[in-house]
Amino acid sequence: MASDDVVGAASACQSGQAALAAGLLKRFTAAMATAGGNLVFSPLSIHVALALMSAGAGGKTLDQILAVAGAPSRGELEAFVRDTVVERTLADRSATGGPCVAFACGVWSDKRFPLKKAYRDTIVQIYKGDAWTVDFQNHPVEARKQINAWVAKVTRNLISEVVNPQAQSKETLKVVANAIYFKGEWRQPFDKEHTVDHRKFHLLDGSPVKAFFMRRLRLHEEQIACHDGFKVLKLPYKAVDESLPGFRWKQLASLPKFSMCVFLPDARDGLPSLLSRMTSRPEFLHEHLPTSLVPVGDFRLPRFKLTFQSSIVDVLKSLGLRLPFEPDTKDLTEKMEGAQLYVDDVIHKAVIEVNEAGSEAAAYTESDDDMGFSLFGDEPPPPKPVDFVADHPFAFFIIEETTGTIVFSGHVLDPSKEE
Repeated sequence: MASDDVVGAASACQSGQAALAAGLLKRFTAAMATAGGNLVFSPLSIHVALALMSAGAGGKTLDQILAVAGAPSRGELEAFVRDTVVERTLADRSATGGPCVAFACGVWSDKRFPLKKAYRDTIVQIYKGDAWTVDFQNHPVEARKQINAWVAKVTRNLISEVVNPQAQSKETLKVVANAIYFKGEWRQPFDKEHTVDHRKFHLLDGSPVKAFFMRRLRLHEEQIACHDGFKVLKLPYKAVDESLPGFRWKQLASLPKFSMCVFLPDARDGLPSLLSRMTSRPEFLHEHLPTSLVPVGDFRLPRFKLTFQSSIVDVLKSLGLRLPFEPDTKDLTEKMEGAQLYVDDVIHKAVIEVNEAGSEAAAYTESDDDMGFSLFGDEPPPPKPVDFVADHPFAFFIIEETTGTIVFSGHVLDPSKEE
């Protein structure tokens, strides 16, 4: 494939990932509207799960998977995951002071029906994964414990269990999983001694709860964009330890750049309408990110820790992915010898903790600008400081800016709850 074609294919897959992230956010938000809970999930993890599902699929089933994933072809989707996701976005940078990142794929197949060589090679070579043979029929509990142990290892024990081992069905033939772990330090950490507790956070219904707020007391600059009805804050993570011997500033241009972006509505009850606007177009998020530093006055962001776990089959069906879940499908036969397969369930679990040092997050899916001030001449007066006080519900995203990849997404309705 010519270089222009490679770039074009990667761009198409990246746009597909953004569209999938918007669609997932819209549907997760709608599903949780009555429950009124916090939300965190990994669009990237689910996108990779779809890529894993496409490996070994064919016919109309493959067409549906590619349509939901937003990929022109299986080969282009595999190349995007390998070159953009695995080799760049999710490459571990902890040895040089950047984010600690772990990504892994695993396949567990029942010993009665071994994986076909082509499918196993795809998992190992394209997705850098591992494959194991287990006995789901006679030792289902032990098989599930093995899967849980793998997830715990990859996510640094942030996710220790995805399903109850005792609930494992003896009819399981294969489990395909991917897990993502991210831990990044803020480029400019918050001072713990400035964090205050028992301050009001206003829920959507107007009632207050007590929360811990991280603050910066002195006048400083942040990356904030002010739009009609909402503000956006971008908090960059440290990409490299600048004190390392041999460090050169030009190195930063070639490194992934992760940031947390907080979308804060002006109105205390404005998150639902803001989310509706955000999910109307996949480009909305990136079009409204801050592009410069502004002076900041009152600056407060709550600490929070969120957990989410659910089957996402109904969500995927609502996006148009139906055939893989039908028992009579015949388009998944390229995976295992002697077995007619269909996807029984897709389980997604995500955890995120945001504190003064940075963020730690994990997900599992089973199937610098300077602003100068002059004291002389006819320079205009400095701009008024912008306040950013996240004391009411907001949405957040962890993104990798050079590729535009949305790694984690969610919203905070009540930071006092660890859901």
